Amino acid sequence: MATLQSRHLISWNVNGIRAIHKKGLLNPLFSGDWDIIALQETKVNRDQLGPEYTERPGYRSYWSDAERKGYSGTALFIKEDLARNASISRMVDVIGENIFDAEGRSLIADFNSFVLVNCYFPNSQEKGRRIDYKLAFNRTIHRCCEELSRNHSRPVLLCGDYNVAVREIDLARPDDNHQSPGFLPKEREWMEHFMADGYTDSFRHFYPDKTDAYSWWSYRTRARERNVGWRIDYFCINSPFARQLEDAAILDQAIGSDHCPVCVTAQL
Repeated sequence: MATLQSRHLISWNVNGIRAIHKKGLLNPLFSGDWDIIALQETKVNRDQLGPEYTERPGYRSYWSDAERKGYSGTALFIKEDLARNASISRMVDVIGENIFDAEGRSLIADFNSFVLVNCYFPNSQEKGRRIDYKLAFNRTIHRCCEELSRNHSRPVLLCGDYNVAVREIDLARPDDNHQSPGFLPKEREWMEHFMADGYTDSFRHFYPDKTDAYSWWSYRTRARERNVGWRIDYFCINSPFARQLEDAAILDQAIGSDHCPVCVTAQL
């Protein structure tokens, strides 16, 4: 059995990786001690990028692009020592669901002793126009995690922008948003079911009652300035391995996107 090490993982919906770089915020991300950097909503295809994006010293990069240009997309940057033993795939390779991979919504890094699934969950959109697609994606990624866990014999971490605030504590104004995308009953019910089925929300594991802890703010009405936010970005881990979590945080001082990064430290 491999010796466990304290690993530092960060996840961030950057809302356009090129926009982040133009703001001078990409380089600082790589100056931290992150073993794995998971990005969502890169809004770019790999072949549009130069080495300043794809060839970061000390890391190997992996990309899942949407067929539609400038839309969705996910990326992983993995430290060289970990990447040497990693197998990178998408959902289609695990369970054959190409309808979701066409939007570049997932990247799976299998390190044999543990797995990281980086996801950009669909938005249910106004009046729930895309709720059926989102729930199908959610069920599929749940099944994917179950397949990857090898009968719960190893940690599976599911990180990314889940596009849902689960409980009223997870957004600033729950009473005003019961019909808003990201707080619709059906998507909240799925998330509650996912956690009840054996997955732990790492942030609530350490901070079960913490309020005013948000990872996304609307660009409208200066919501971030007033901290009128939502917590919709997560690291979840299959619950038998929650004991390996050492810390979780929301880096709400990090600017550049309408989301901020979330991170965990775990023995992996």
